[in-house]
Amino acid sequence: MTPPVRTFLPAAFVLCLIGWGGLIYLVFFTVPTVGPRWLFFFLGVLAITGTALPAVAFLNRRFPTVPPATPGMVIREAIWVGLYLTTLAWLQLGRVLNLALAFLLAVGFIAIEILVRLRERSQWKP
Repeated sequence: MTPPVRTFLPAAFVLCLIGWGGLIYLVFFTVPTVGPRWLFFFLGVLAITGTALPAVAFLNRRFPTVPPATPGMVIREAIWVGLYLTTLAWLQLGRVLNLALAFLLAVGFIAIEILVRLRERSQWKP
């Protein structure tokens, strides 16, 4: 059975605190040069992952799978959400983001997660 959502709350809190706190500091107190720009994307992944972690844990608990989702799977899916939204921000920075690209990128991330889950399910565990 998937662990309860409250087991992920401390990690989500720490990730949100570091991510959103760092982003607030970065936006208000730095100049957008190369270093802070890359730090923006790193902190964005932390912030969005921390924000998405309770929601992903709840969805995995609400809609169980066979085999049940492990804590590693839940964290990996929250990281996918963080990477996806940060990638969209990066693409928007270059003015190349459109609806079709966002959709195809989402389909790609979902396909990767499905393939990783298939691989984990096919492993023999005595």
